[in-house]
Amino acid sequence: MRHFNATLLRTGVLALTVAIAGPVLAEGVDELPEQVQKDLYNPDMLDPMQPIGVSPYRDFKAKRPPPWKIGFASSYAGNTWRADEMKRLQETLIPKWKQLGMISEVVITQSNLNDSTQIQQMRQLVDQGVDAIIICCSNPTALNQTVQYAYERGVPVFSATGYLTSPYSVNSSANFVLGGNMMGEWMAKEIDGTGNVLIVEGIPGASASDSQNVGILKALEKYPDISVGGTVAGMWTDQIAQSEVQKWLATNPGDLNGIIIQSASELGALRALKQSGREMVPITIGGELGALCYWRKNPEFISSTIQAWPPGDDFEMSWNIMMRTLQGQGPKVQSILTYPQTLDFEKLKTVMGEDCNEDSDGWYNVGIEKWASKDYLDQFFLRPADPEAYDPKSH
Repeated sequence: MRHFNATLLRTGVLALTVAIAGPVLAEGVDELPEQVQKDLYNPDMLDPMQPIGVSPYRDFKAKRPPPWKIGFASSYAGNTWRADEMKRLQETLIPKWKQLGMISEVVITQSNLNDSTQIQQMRQLVDQGVDAIIICCSNPTALNQTVQYAYERGVPVFSATGYLTSPYSVNSSANFVLGGNMMGEWMAKEIDGTGNVLIVEGIPGASASDSQNVGILKALEKYPDISVGGTVAGMWTDQIAQSEVQKWLATNPGDLNGIIIQSASELGALRALKQSGREMVPITIGGELGALCYWRKNPEFISSTIQAWPPGDDFEMSWNIMMRTLQGQGPKVQSILTYPQTLDFEKLKTVMGEDCNEDSDGWYNVGIEKWASKDYLDQFFLRPADPEAYDPKSH
């Protein structure tokens, strides 16, 4: 760290001396453990738009002590993933943090994928006096002015499951390019490096969807004998994915060797394939219980699954980051990333029995301790502490 000291010499001349005490230490990503930097912040496996600069909340202090009023500006409520996210919020997080005396209420809004509506709702939440806003899976650029509006009024915005490009947001998720790359590599191995695959994106334009797609295509580039026969948008919704895959199958009678699909849409793809009468092909599966149940009953179907965003765990990760930031723990970087998880068949057998329901629209979560434990998140904060043990009187 460089220190600049002005020293008045005997001659009366003011001179500036520069004393260098040890090496210059960069802030932000360079403060993270070396392995985390290598695995999750490697530029070759990172969305170039992912904000990884120094967090503006390193010295943030909440405007008032707890209990805090939180705003959840949800962008969509039309799929099973969002339903599981909301379940974790309402059944676990709100009761727990109210009992801890940390929150007073959570005000929830829904914009149904309308950016203008979400902007208006976020501004209203700020004006209504919330202490922080948490959002999910939104347009990476459309909300930036609103995030700055909140920041200037002392209200931090936390983007769960995807990023905003605003320098004033705190983002968290798995590294989705890495997750998408794992999906592409997995598919290549399942089909022995050759064949025709269909890609089913999530919601094009949402950072989580686009980042995963970047990773998928990056992996497939290494396999010249694999062709992408088509790309459709499943909108992270089974009914939409089923319809889009059915249309594609009807107009593309040639060979299909695999489907790379972003959860939550795999159950829809399975149904579309069954109804088409075609032979079942490998499909990437996230955490939908119905799709996992099909695998449980058909052990030879696939070799493993990749959990890029268990909904309850992903939302709880962002929530815990929010509580730490409000407590003044000081996040080091703009985006706090974690590792995608895999599930093999032996583990699946401990999750569900053969009497499972293939139509279940529930979700399997890997567990917050595996996804983003307290010890794991400690690495991303300047003044780490157990957020559940916070005592405002001592701060």
